[in-house]
Amino acid sequence: MRAPVVAGVDGSAESLSAAAWAAREALRRERPLRLVHAWNWQPRQGRDEATDTARRSRAERVLREAEEHLHDHYPDVRLFEEQIEGPVAPALVKAAERAELLVLGSRGLSGFTGFLVGSVALGAVAKATRPVVLVRAGEEAEDERFPADSGQTSARTGYRDVVLGIDVGDPCEEVIQFAFEAARLRRARLRAVHAWNGPSPVGLGAGDIGLVSGPERAEEWRGFLSAVLQPWRDKYPDVEAVQSVVADRASNAVVRAASSASLLVVGRRLAERPTVPRTGPVTHAVIHHVGCPVAVVPHQ
Repeated sequence: MRAPVVAGVDGSAESLSAAAWAAREALRRERPLRLVHAWNWQPRQGRDEATDTARRSRAERVLREAEEHLHDHYPDVRLFEEQIEGPVAPALVKAAERAELLVLGSRGLSGFTGFLVGSVALGAVAKATRPVVLVRAGEEAEDERFPADSGQTSARTGYRDVVLGIDVGDPCEEVIQFAFEAARLRRARLRAVHAWNGPSPVGLGAGDIGLVSGPERAEEWRGFLSAVLQPWRDKYPDVEAVQSVVADRASNAVVRAASSASLLVVGRRLAERPTVPRTGPVTHAVIHHVGCPVAVVPHQ
């Protein structure tokens, strides 16, 4: 069996939104969907048969409710379910090792754009070796698509852009490939965004400041970005790939670009010491401030 899309469910509204997004992605990728519920069990607490029975019963109820919801809305998805023992974040990370990707829910910030990312989701993002997608509560299929001519939301119009946050100085194939494939599956446009900062006067020698103007430097970065993307444009000829080079902090530029996106794709460098979880400053910033689903792709 092909590696499944895995969705973590816990009975919350945000996990149901994540499971629904995962079902749509499983259909797009022609893969099965595995619903996973992890018990929140800590080894130091010891084992108690009555408590374990109650946890199993709750897990069965959570999985059954999620399965019924998905069968009603996505009857064509191939669906499996699994109970795993916690601690929850490490259990989900382990489940992700056998997955195409892991999908988790995050609560939307009331009145603001973005996520309220819980410790479980952050822990999974920081340690997973497979891509992790965060989906906010209330995310609907229509949110991924452009509005209809009437201005109303629609599940039949084209997909909004897939946005790729990319560092031209350190491009990562895994991240770029994930973004191009996501755009291909959606028949969406890919927008690659690179941010650069102008040189600071501090530390420059006399006459250095005026050597390269801002527009010339931006044009140079555009050339670098085009060169990085060209092999992927050749590999994915059906994907329209546009590029943006912005003089700003990377997190600001990516958040703005993702404001009308169907999906944001960013990278996370795998830690040399696996015991030290990290997401990186840009990824950490965008997962807290972007309203669309965010795919965090680990790379070396």
